Amino acid sequence: MNVDKAKKRIAKQVSKGFKGYPLVSIEYFGETPELATQVVIQFIAEEGAEPQEQKFNAQSDVRNDETIQTVLLKIIERADAGSVIEIAGVSKL
Repeated sequence: MNVDKAKKRIAKQVSKGFKGYPLVSIEYFGETPELATQVVIQFIAEEGAEPQEQKFNAQSDVRNDETIQTVLLKIIERADAGSVIEIAGVSKL
């Protein structure tokens, strides 16, 4: 899948806001705000449940990595997420 298409589909899910559980949260990490080398995606099945977490790393910017963005989208779709939250910006590693 094209990286832009995957990013648009993720952004569409994020723009819907909180619609209940299951909840998927995406947060990008890096040494600088311009370069995100890690992304963490969390899945929470229901309120109060322990989050399941998966990390993806890359040498380049994970926000522009076609494979990683496609995998994030597939996780969201397969989880049948009611809500998708994306933490703005790049958090410091």
